[in-house]
Amino acid sequence: MRLLVTGGCGFIGANFLYAMRARHPDWRLVNLDKLTYAGNLGNLRALEAEAGAHYAFIHGDICDRELVTRLLTEHQIDAVVNFAAESHVDRSIDDPAPFVVTNVLGAQNILDCARRAGTRRVVHVSTDEVYGSLGPTGQFYESTPLAPNSPYSASKAGADLLARAYHETYGQDVVLTRCSNNYGPYQFPEKLIPLMYCKATKGETLPVYGDGANVRDWIFVDDHCRGVELALTQGRAGAVYNFGGAAEMPNIEVVRTILRLTGQDEGLIRFVIDRPGHDRRYAMNFDLAAAELGFAPSVSFAQGMERTIAWYRANPDWLAEVQSGEYLKFMDSWYKERA
Repeated sequence: MRLLVTGGCGFIGANFLYAMRARHPDWRLVNLDKLTYAGNLGNLRALEAEAGAHYAFIHGDICDRELVTRLLTEHQIDAVVNFAAESHVDRSIDDPAPFVVTNVLGAQNILDCARRAGTRRVVHVSTDEVYGSLGPTGQFYESTPLAPNSPYSASKAGADLLARAYHETYGQDVVLTRCSNNYGPYQFPEKLIPLMYCKATKGETLPVYGDGANVRDWIFVDDHCRGVELALTQGRAGAVYNFGGAAEMPNIEVVRTILRLTGQDEGLIRFVIDRPGHDRRYAMNFDLAAAELGFAPSVSFAQGMERTIAWYRANPDWLAEVQSGEYLKFMDSWYKERA
C-alpha cells in the first residue's frame, strides 16, 4: 500500500501513522500537512527516525491542486486518508472562514485530484457533530439526517456531502467515517481533556461550560485509528461508518475523572457561560461498522483515561513545548536542516 495521509502531524493523524507503521511495516506512508498551529512535527520524530524510506513528510496545503496532484502521481498513491481539518469549535465561532476553506474546499480538492489521478480509494474522516444534537435518549445512525449547529460541524457536513456526491456522480471509491470524541496521546491542549489536565496539575481553575451536563461519547484514539484502518482496507465503496467508544459521559464527569487521577480537589471547578450553539448530547451507534468491518472499541473509558494521563505525565517536555510555542521553533530548525 502506498498511502497518502493528510493532516498527519495532528493528534489523530499522528496516532494513525504510528499505528499503520506498526501494523503494516511494508506500507509506504506519505504525510501531507500544512502545519497550522495544531500540526506538530515533533509528534512524528520517532517515526521519521525509524521508518526510513517507508515514510515521507511534505509540507503543504490540501487546497493546493498542483501539489496534491503531483504527490498522487509521483508517489503512485493507492489510497488517501483525509484527516486534515480545522477542528476546534470555539475557534470556528470566532472565525468560520478558515474552516470553510480547509474543511470544504480542501476536501473537494482531495476528492477531485484523487479522481483525476485514478487513486483507488479516498477515506474521508468526519465527526459525529455533523448530526447535530440528541435528546436524552436515542443514538446517531449513519442514516440520521445531518443537522450541524456550529460553523465547524457545518463545514464538515459540507465535506461529507461532497464525498457522497463524488461517489454518486463519478462512481469514485469514497468511504466516509464519522467518529465520536477522541482522546489520547498527542492531543493539542486546547481540547477538553488535555486542557483540564494541564490546569489541574498547576492547581488552576477548571472552567466548565454551562452546567457541565453536555454528554459526549468518548473513544480512545487507538480504537478510532483501528476503525479508519478497517474502513480503508475493508470498507464498502460509498459507505458511511460510525465509530464510537460506547462511553457516554457528561463533561463534568470527565473533569472529575481528571481531578481524581491528578489528585486534585473538585473545588477547582468553575462553571462558566455556555458556548453558543453547544450541542447537548452525542451518542454513536456503530452496529454497521461492527457487522461489516468487525469494529468494536477495545479500550474502556477508565483504561483510556489512565493511559492518557500516564502519557502526559511521562511527556512533560512535549506539553511544555506546545504550551510555550517551542514546537514551532523545532519546525523552523527542521526546515533549515533540510534546506
